Amino acid sequence: MGILSGNSKDEPLHYGEVYDLWQFSMAAKGCISTYRALNYHAGDKDLKKMLGDLIDQAELEVSECDSVLINNGIAPFPALPQRPEAKLEEIPIGARFTDPEIAAMLAADTSLSLVGCSQIMAKSIREDIGMLFGKYHATKAALGLKILHLSKEKGWLVPPPLQIQRPELVEA
Repeated sequence: MGILSGNSKDEPLHYGEVYDLWQFSMAAKGCISTYRALNYHAGDKDLKKMLGDLIDQAELEVSECDSVLINNGIAPFPALPQRPEAKLEEIPIGARFTDPEIAAMLAADTSLSLVGCSQIMAKSIREDIGMLFGKYHATKAALGLKILHLSKEKGWLVPPPLQIQRPELVEA
């Protein structure tokens, strides 16, 4: 039997895994806080549902990453304070995020999370860590697709310039 070939949960974390778990937990805690604030700004009920799904996923990520860190003797990033509740009508119009802006932020954030999950999976030597982030990657890919469908359905998607007619190549 080779080195680090037993139960992966009994293997030590390498420094990169510790940092990635800690950083990912910190980012997820920031997402929870941000998504709750954006939920106060959102007017569309489907967008609010999407924000709720993203908050639930981020809370799961915090719970699982913090558990791994604590089980390995590492103190996780501290929880952020709860935001006070706000009503959409109380937010001044000039300070409000619009539903299309929120949807675009969620799409960008989710796409960056996919890249982060891929990098962590590639660096991990503990199978349980790689699988954990593989699970997050699959979930985030599904959530990203739901955000895309929502943005298309609501007319919020602003596509990049589309090449409808390709120029003909001139043969020499």
